[in-house]
Amino acid sequence: QVQLVESGGGLVQSGGSLRLSCVASGSIEKMNSMGWHRQVLGKKREFLAAVTGGGTINYADSVKGRFTISRDTVKNAIFLQMKSLKPEDTAVYSCNAVVTTTMGRLTSAWGQGTQVTVSS
Repeated sequence: QVQLVESGGGLVQSGGSLRLSCVASGSIEKMNSMGWHRQVLGKKREFLAAVTGGGTINYADSVKGRFTISRDTVKNAIFLQMKSLKPEDTAVYSCNAVVTTTMGRLTSAWGQGTQVTVSS
């Protein structure tokens, strides 16, 4: 079993910043990738950023230059520094991890999500 816990969401004014955190725990043998997604109620989930086990980082075009993903490999954690936030960034932000478990299984796990609300 792999568990992900996000934190750091909240209410911020337009133009402000927030930093999200996600920590993975459980039967993790190898962390293949971790990333951030967001979803607005009634819309499809949107990929934001991810980092592979080797350190390769990818961003969605919609957040390049405003959002920065980083990681702590010792803690199996990732972070999302968000700046210049806009009302359209309002969503539930979720963390995803693709791991190889100690049983040798490739597993994709999701956190419960954290709400980010940007007021105009």
